[in-house]
Amino acid sequence: MPDVSDDHRPRPTRLRIALDAMGGDHAPDMVVAGADIARERCPDVDYLFVGDEARLQALLERFPALKPISTIRHTPDAVPMDAKPSVALRTGRNSSMRLAIDAVAAGDAACVVSAGNTGALMAMAKFVLKTLPGIDRPAIASFFPTIRGESVMLDLGANLECDADNLVQFAVMGSIFSKSVLGLLEPTIGLLNVGSEEQKGHDSIRQAAAALRQTPLAKNFHGFIEGTDIGAGTVDVIVTDGFTGNVALKTAEGTAKLFSEFLRRTFASSIMSKMGYLLARGAFLKLKQRTDPRRYNGAMFLGLQGVCVKSHGGTDAVGFANAISVAVDLVRHGFNEKIKDELARLQAALQTAETPDSSQAAAV
Repeated sequence: MPDVSDDHRPRPTRLRIALDAMGGDHAPDMVVAGADIARERCPDVDYLFVGDEARLQALLERFPALKPISTIRHTPDAVPMDAKPSVALRTGRNSSMRLAIDAVAAGDAACVVSAGNTGALMAMAKFVLKTLPGIDRPAIASFFPTIRGESVMLDLGANLECDADNLVQFAVMGSIFSKSVLGLLEPTIGLLNVGSEEQKGHDSIRQAAAALRQTPLAKNFHGFIEGTDIGAGTVDVIVTDGFTGNVALKTAEGTAKLFSEFLRRTFASSIMSKMGYLLARGAFLKLKQRTDPRRYNGAMFLGLQGVCVKSHGGTDAVGFANAISVAVDLVRHGFNEKIKDELARLQAALQTAETPDSSQAAAV
């Protein structure tokens, strides 16, 4: 039972999060510092740091408020950032990444966050946690800033090729994620395609569109969208295969860096330009905060029987803290249970659509 305060209001049950303390370019310093930032945002969370005990113990001494809510599970091994997923899965059984995932499977932690090797994390998480019933393949999902706010895109690289069923499952998971984390009541869904016309695209995407129109998601299904619709915020959930999604993600990241460099060169080109920057500095600081990639750090592995969040490998403590916050939101909102319920509704709707009407059958 949850704790009850003196004013009889229930307190949230404390969560325990497993952190791959040795994963990432700046681990373990960044991981511990990020957990301390997350501690202030999520005061009802405890931390299980998996990694080199001596290094982690020394780091925790710098954060006296974090230390009492932290536990260390020692291992000297870590998955290299350039390791092949198959090799990591075979040889990394004692790595910080694998033991952090094992903690979730054993019930020692509610979720896992890692900034380590993406391919290895997906391979290990899928092997240990397994996929949810009704989900053939897990998908990587993340936030995208848009003119209207934020959207979610999946898959971002876990599945380079997808059939229609995979895309429909991604739509279900993306919709539930938008409701749980972004707080949207009726998130709209779009299939990323080479055009908005119904005849455009390959067979899988057209079949997925037809299937979605026969499900409870039909009322929120926008149809096909193009690349320009991503930033415009045309839909809340962008569904695509991992190949296209990863290209779109890297293109967006590259464009943001290019735009930032163009601005820097423009304002450094003359004295008048520099003066103009000083006058508009407040506005540009707001722009920087709005497009700060650390705000959108934390890619989710959706479709697993356990919550697993991937932080960008090169992020800092602020970005890692955001990834922790995403993991907490997924657990607190019962994300996996909602996926199970929505998939059950979807499958029932599809069976109903496929069953001919009995009165029509009798008339024939």
